[in-house]
Amino acid sequence: MPKFVYDFIEGNRELTDLLGGKGANLAEMTRLGLPVPPGFTVTTVACRAYLAAGAPPAGMFDEVNRHLRGIEARLGKRLGDRHDPLLLAVRSGARYSMPGMMETVLDIGLTDTTVHGLAAQSGDDRFAWDSYRRLVQMFGRTVFGVPDELFTAELETVKRTAGVTADSALDADDLRALVEAYQKVFHQHTGRDFPQSPHEQLDLAIRAVFESWNAERAVLYRRQERIPAELGTAVNVMAMVFGNRGPDSGTGVAFTRDPATGARGVYGDYLANAQGEDVVSGVRNTVPLQELERIDPRSFHRLMTIMDTLEHHYRDLCDVEFTIERGTLWMLQTRVGKRTAEAAFVIAAQLVDEGVIDLDEALDRVTGAQLGQLMFPRFDPASAPTPLAVGVPAAPGAAVGRVVFDSEAAVAAAGRGERVILVRRETNPDDLPGMIAAAGILTSRGGKTSHAAVVARGMGRTCVCGAEALTVDTAAGQLTVADGTGAAPTVLHAGDLISIDGATGAVYAGAVPVHPSPVLRYIEGELAPEADPLVSAVHRLLGHADVVRRLAVRANADTAADAHRARAFGAAGIGLCRTEHMFLGDRRELVERLILAETDADREAALAALRPLQRQDFEALLAETDGQPVTIRLLDPPLHEFLPALDELTARVARAEALGEDPGHDGQLLAAVRRMHEANPMLGLRGVRLGLMVPGLFATQVRAIAEATVARLRAGGDPRPQIMVPLVGAVQELEAVRDQAEALLADFDGLPPIPVGTMIEVPRAALTASAIAEVADFFSFGTNDLTQLGWGFSRDDVEGVFFGRYLELGIFPVSPFESIDTAGIGRLVQIAVADARATRPDLEIGVCGEHGGDPDSVRFFHDAGFDYVSCSPYRVPLARLEAGRAAVRLAHRSDTR
Repeated sequence: MPKFVYDFIEGNRELTDLLGGKGANLAEMTRLGLPVPPGFTVTTVACRAYLAAGAPPAGMFDEVNRHLRGIEARLGKRLGDRHDPLLLAVRSGARYSMPGMMETVLDIGLTDTTVHGLAAQSGDDRFAWDSYRRLVQMFGRTVFGVPDELFTAELETVKRTAGVTADSALDADDLRALVEAYQKVFHQHTGRDFPQSPHEQLDLAIRAVFESWNAERAVLYRRQERIPAELGTAVNVMAMVFGNRGPDSGTGVAFTRDPATGARGVYGDYLANAQGEDVVSGVRNTVPLQELERIDPRSFHRLMTIMDTLEHHYRDLCDVEFTIERGTLWMLQTRVGKRTAEAAFVIAAQLVDEGVIDLDEALDRVTGAQLGQLMFPRFDPASAPTPLAVGVPAAPGAAVGRVVFDSEAAVAAAGRGERVILVRRETNPDDLPGMIAAAGILTSRGGKTSHAAVVARGMGRTCVCGAEALTVDTAAGQLTVADGTGAAPTVLHAGDLISIDGATGAVYAGAVPVHPSPVLRYIEGELAPEADPLVSAVHRLLGHADVVRRLAVRANADTAADAHRARAFGAAGIGLCRTEHMFLGDRRELVERLILAETDADREAALAALRPLQRQDFEALLAETDGQPVTIRLLDPPLHEFLPALDELTARVARAEALGEDPGHDGQLLAAVRRMHEANPMLGLRGVRLGLMVPGLFATQVRAIAEATVARLRAGGDPRPQIMVPLVGAVQELEAVRDQAEALLADFDGLPPIPVGTMIEVPRAALTASAIAEVADFFSFGTNDLTQLGWGFSRDDVEGVFFGRYLELGIFPVSPFESIDTAGIGRLVQIAVADARATRPDLEIGVCGEHGGDPDSVRFFHDAGFDYVSCSPYRVPLARLEAGRAAVRLAHRSDTR
């Protein structure tokens, strides 16, 4: 039988899969001799068994009771003792941090009897009844689903009766009355009395934490963060320590460095006479951690020593939760802290300078997605008006949007394509859907460690917290801002535009202009690396990625301007030039002539008119990419895509006929569209099929490529074009086009060999790659079409129809068009690469679908043995970084074998 429960003294930080992150780190702090209350962890194995069977695994609660007796023996207290009761905290703790998404229950063990024992033992009636009312509310909400607003309403009633506005101003009699009111709410909602058996409380709390793994908000968070659903959560049970025992007690959250900017120094929040939930929920505004040095110097310096120990031990930014009970410091949690993209780069570079990690490890600690966030624009300080208010800068960025006051409104607006700012007094885990949908989050309460701040940083959302000048009235749908001068306040309503600056905490009315980020200016060559610490960190880590990576990074570019930008962003060539984009605009008339041609002579004339234009395009592209490979894809889409839409033409012709007019050219176009209509054009006459069916089409493009190459050679350039044939499904198709191309290219004297290869985007091509590799000079995987055809999806139709539901059901964790489906489409890719390389070991292989710029997919392509990835110009820096990270991780795996 597996072991289901581990004492804190039995575990360590390596056991995160078994004990969850919180349990493993509590065990690690215990091993380091830090002041951790005694406790134990119920494992993720037990959780998975519980969720599978709907009941605790046999023997689990026997182990829980055995470890509970160990705590009782160490502390000389007993759960349920009427004179000196042991109280317990029950907290979730998954393998990956999921702040606020699962459940916590504090003060387990208080009953109508034991509350008097706690009052007598502590000598503080108020503290005892305050703890009891917290238990009834938390237990009711967590275990039995009693709506929190019912408890809140009773609390407000008691405060009004007592004539106070703050919870902390309620006396013992007020809190005793509040407990009675809470118990009535509990009974009315559940149909039973509040449990008076401490062991039943513990049993039910553990079950509730297990079940919270599948709560809606937890499922949504896992999907957002791509956390596997099958992991389950551990449950940590530990002796309570109390921050609500008076002015010499309190609770706080702290970071060893600023999680927003990465600046060195200690950052955090502290709240006197409070429990931990008061800090992270944001219901009471905290004071900066530095204030603790004045309030309790001894505890402050002890905390600083412990935080220094933890950062050196974990070799990274750590965040901690702590409680001070009557001058005694207790550590309740530590973990490697969540941070913004800016802080991730800055801290990684700092730790290299401090000799804590090397550049390889620093590179592994940042991501391409984070680099992408840093390329977003920021507010232009020169054009920003006077702020309406200034709060705590909790997660950087510049966000502009319309005010919404609840999660549902944010989700609905985002569904309509609107950018919104979610405005709340404080957020709670149920607000997660709105936080995901919103461009930014603004709260009037809370600090850098509140729920809103932590979740926003993890998701890369701009966030300003604790803007105390704001009065948020969600019921009225308005936001009031008083400037403190006695002037009439500013009132904003739902739908009004506001701007929030997550770097400064400023809140502005209206839309504030933005300017390019310093990172983007650096990448574009406008800013020196020494400009600021962030730019310097990006320069060092991106430069190291370029040194260690094996994968080349090319760009998808159709114009000379795109190619110029791609080269500036570090692209090593063009991996996809889509020639169809060159036929748009003022050249559409020539394409229409080609389509409407009724004789060979008409068709040849239309192609002859197109060829010099194509040659000019290719010559300009080759000039921008001198010395670099340029993969030019021959025409891919069906020809009717260059004509007006069927319904548009039908209406125009009908209008002309109704007026008795000759529809003329529109009539010819309509006849052609009807003639060429296909039920499923993406599977019809396109790509290589089109080139084989329309005489001279591909030949015209090949000649234009050759002529542009000769022109560049005569100008002293070093052109390196490659010809790519799209949508090949059979080797015979490629042979036919290649034979035609080679015959044409042989007419040009002094022309260096131009490679002819193919896109692998049809499943049959992937499965016959060995044969195709005998004819192709290179493969480029078109993973967009390969995904469509492999899944049987029509991308334009399915993404908006059922992908959302598929994500909810866990059918796939992320859209397969966003990140490569490694189990299915990825398997096709692996088969094709292995078979092709068995035929031609030196075959060049790349990818030019959108997956070429996706961080997770880049790692897959590296491991699959690709030579390059190609993506849009703006994603080139991200792909460069991820290619370096993939090389570092592969080297690390090899070293540990």
